[in-house]
Amino acid sequence: MINTITSPVKIGNLQLKNRLIMAPMQTNKGTIESFANDFHVKHYADRAEGVSMMIIESTAVSSNGRLFADDIGIFSDAHIEPLKQIVNAVHEKETKIFIQLSHGGRKSSPKVTNRLIGPSPIAYDDQYSEPNEMTEEDIAQVIEDYRLAARRSLQAGFDGIELHAAHGFLLQEFLSPLSNLRTDRYGGSVENRVRLLREVLEAIRLEVGCDYPVIIRVSASEFSPEGLTPVDVANALTYVECYLDAVHVSAGGILPNQPLTTHEGYQVPYAAVIKQYVKLPIIAVGRIYTPNLANAILADRLADIIAIGRPLLDDPLYAKKMLGQ
Repeated sequence: MINTITSPVKIGNLQLKNRLIMAPMQTNKGTIESFANDFHVKHYADRAEGVSMMIIESTAVSSNGRLFADDIGIFSDAHIEPLKQIVNAVHEKETKIFIQLSHGGRKSSPKVTNRLIGPSPIAYDDQYSEPNEMTEEDIAQVIEDYRLAARRSLQAGFDGIELHAAHGFLLQEFLSPLSNLRTDRYGGSVENRVRLLREVLEAIRLEVGCDYPVIIRVSASEFSPEGLTPVDVANALTYVECYLDAVHVSAGGILPNQPLTTHEGYQVPYAAVIKQYVKLPIIAVGRIYTPNLANAILADRLADIIAIGRPLLDDPLYAKKMLGQ
């Protein structure tokens, strides 16, 4: 059977009506206290037409882990109700909705971060200061922040969680040998560098149980000869595959360098490599803007689900058009 973007698919036990989803993209419209607001309710409800599922923008698990000063957050119980309004508005369109949980680590916004932290004291670039090397107490606090964020995500009514371990933020910082030079049990070997991610996932599973969908976004290439390759990332995922329901494959972000080209489908080869190693649905993303390209990726079994982003910012009905609706 050849799948197309109109074919149904499951993420864990969650049934999706088609294989086209909306990728997470920052709106930079949160309040200074990281509350979502009426803008977000309308923004996501407008774009829920056509896609079977959407992943909302990076949502901070810690006040010190916001990517930008105007991010939204889920680091207090007060954040639940505004997020619930987004969920309800999207559910009215009969679309599933995931929250993306994140911590910026050494790339947290200097404008709102009281104490920058990371696996090792290596600054991202000249725009950011050198982070404090995280102590075991710091690590325990981050794990607790993720656990509480997962609990609040359930209370807000989200259909699932995406864990942001891509684009150079904290969980990727621990995975990458470019940013993690630790010599303790959180650094060195692949098993050690994946330890924080595994402990975060264990904490999340304690809150949400085994049947609630939890997926991960990874950067499968760091665009550096010394950085992680798709095979490296696939190998790391084998340590945590049992906690996950799907893998969303992106690239870059650990260094301020950029890929040489961003042609149509430029990240699909990374997804295809991950798919060879991981027995989970694979989400491909990155300039997949036509139904012909999307269907070819699915037909060739390079990925199982297609995520689109930028076109939906310009045209909220873009997904319906791709699906021929």
